[in-house]
Amino acid sequence: MLRVVVLISGSGSNLRAFLDLCASGAVDATVVAVGADVDASGLAHARQFGIPTFVEPFATGDDRDAWGSRLADRVASFEPDLVILSGFMRLMPSVFVRRFAPMLLNTHPAFLPEFPGAHAVRDAIAAGVTETGASVIVVDDGVDTGPILAQRRVPVLESDTEDSLHERIKNVERELLAEVVRDIAARESAAIEEN
Repeated sequence: MLRVVVLISGSGSNLRAFLDLCASGAVDATVVAVGADVDASGLAHARQFGIPTFVEPFATGDDRDAWGSRLADRVASFEPDLVILSGFMRLMPSVFVRRFAPMLLNTHPAFLPEFPGAHAVRDAIAAGVTETGASVIVVDDGVDTGPILAQRRVPVLESDTEDSLHERIKNVERELLAEVVRDIAARESAAIEEN
């Protein structure tokens, strides 16, 4: 079973959905810790499941690489097979990416490479597009530029607000993340059996 550390910055709605999937056996993974860069309300979801949590804040004037090294050490202490950024709203320093990639995933509320960055849903509505999407990628040193593992289109309705569109995209993000983690778990299991 894959050992997963999830990093969040907010309410953790995608985290909660992932925890439910793991608990039901729908995804062959166990979340061994949930971390954040702020005292995120979503950490409560992990605590409800008895999962350890931690906060590694990025302080004003902090050196990005020093913070990335501290965060990497905290994550590594849980010996994860996979690290998932789920609504983690900070660009990962190279020192962190090098330590965990390619087993470092991020969900993104757009059909990449369309609408990268922190305001993807707002940008899609502002652009007047009729569809956007959701993606799961391997994190690299860029802003949402890593290899795409899965993605799906989501229609933009005339009545959509940023919030309503984002909620529909989140549902697709959750499905895609579950599919990707299932695939990784199956590959890892097959590799173990071969050895």
